[in-house]
Amino acid sequence: MELSEIIPHIEVLVFASDKPLTSLDIVELINNSFGFLEERISLDQVETAIEGIREKYQSEFYPFEVRESGGGWQFLTKKTFHKTIAQLNGDKFLKRLSNAALETLAIIAYKQPITKGEIEAIRGVNSDYSIQKLLEKELILISGRNEQMPGKPLVYATSKTFMDYFGINSAADLPKIKEVLADQLVEGTLIRPEDFTDQPIADLAQDENIEGDVSALQVNEAGELILPQDEAAPDTPADENLAGSTEEDPAAPEDENPSAPADQDPETEKPQ
Repeated sequence: MELSEIIPHIEVLVFASDKPLTSLDIVELINNSFGFLEERISLDQVETAIEGIREKYQSEFYPFEVRESGGGWQFLTKKTFHKTIAQLNGDKFLKRLSNAALETLAIIAYKQPITKGEIEAIRGVNSDYSIQKLLEKELILISGRNEQMPGKPLVYATSKTFMDYFGINSAADLPKIKEVLADQLVEGTLIRPEDFTDQPIADLAQDENIEGDVSALQVNEAGELILPQDEAAPDTPADENLAGSTEEDPAAPEDENPSAPADQDPETEKPQ
């Protein structure tokens, strides 16, 4: 069978499937469909045909594209049309995860497979509620048990729904943590007296009670002066730490809702 004849059959299979199809799935389905042919379709032929299909739908005339996502090939709408599709789906796009659930999901994504105890050790709070919500939304799944730990606790991992939602093919496609943090780092900016016309830098330094050389001070992203390290407040002497007040600390306020899970965020979590 010629490549031009294979392409429309692959398009139909990917379009009609309710789940992502791998290249091997497509090879098997096409060969089963044309079982009467003496020469069977090979994996190389299918992959070459898929590349041709991808190039075809990259054109601006098509609102969707063929992408490998969620473990296989799918037809997905292009990001340009996200807001339009959101109008069709209504409230579905308005449902968001709480900050606690997002934090838990990020830990599972980067540390999978991981147990609930390990998640709570990282977060420092109980995570039952967040894990349950993520399971309900099918963003994570129970991948098995840790046979090496006492009690053989359940281990969690991200699901195909998670990969499909974030447009990745596997957990290996997640951005590296170093790359994410690098985008958030802001280096200090050197400021010099000649850079100012309204107020001399020396006057500004005097207002902030800064002594010493002010020819090269630094400001942060918010425009605030960064104090030199040697100007930091001296450490409290050890004797002062020992001679503290004998008064007892006031009792911590009681939780207004002690039965609520530790990681539940009532302001951001919406009922399903």
